[in-house]
Amino acid sequence: MQALQGVLRYNEVEILKSFSPITLGEMDEVQLMNRTDTKFVMERGFFNKILPELANDYRVLNINGNLISNYKTLYFDEPDYAFYLAHHNGKGNRYKVRIRNYVESNLFFFEIKNKFKGRTDKRRIKVPDFEMELGQTTTAFAQEVMGEKRELEAKLWNSFGRITLVNKVEKERLTLDLNLCFSWKEQDLVFNEIVIAELKQENVNRNSLFYRIMKTNGVRPNSMSKYCVGALQLFPNLKGNNFKDKIRMIDKLRTYELGGD
Repeated sequence: MQALQGVLRYNEVEILKSFSPITLGEMDEVQLMNRTDTKFVMERGFFNKILPELANDYRVLNINGNLISNYKTLYFDEPDYAFYLAHHNGKGNRYKVRIRNYVESNLFFFEIKNKFKGRTDKRRIKVPDFEMELGQTTTAFAQEVMGEKRELEAKLWNSFGRITLVNKVEKERLTLDLNLCFSWKEQDLVFNEIVIAELKQENVNRNSLFYRIMKTNGVRPNSMSKYCVGALQLFPNLKGNNFKDKIRMIDKLRTYELGGD
């Protein structure tokens, strides 16, 4: 697996220093395990431009002086990519299965996210490490959550750095994922100039400051799945017709990374 890329640029660090901090302990009040998620995708230069506008309304997660947290993820799917295809085909009831390493805390969780009728329900258990083949405990947990036994196998690795902002008044979190990396076997992909923002709320609130900033700047919600994007980029033979617009948008944003206009 590729090295972690969770590095903030100097100007991003300076901007985030102007935010009030919040600790992991204080974050417990806004876990939002059952919630609505609204995603936005933007170019990193634009992200740098709007970040100062959030300082008065949000606190930034600070873990021992670290303003960005690193994540490593191993995604699982069925042999025929049933979870990927459920997302591609727009099914309202779908799953995402992964083992995620919260690097700074050295914690590993086996996590299952169920998207159902516009809401996201996340269930997880602590595990000691990554499992390339799911063991008895994780297999049993998956069967319990999904209500049936599914044949799950490791599909791809992902890593990224995450800035977490917490609204000072509303029960709302905003995660900002940077330096996305995807890999499987000998293939590696890095997206340094793309930022994925995810607004996590109890119920959709379009009066949220971040939501309003996005609307003002013409950035529309975009339900982009890191797993689906990574899978399609690494395995181009997968069905991808319904993701063409997303891939086209990513390619456009990547022109900044590659030195284009």
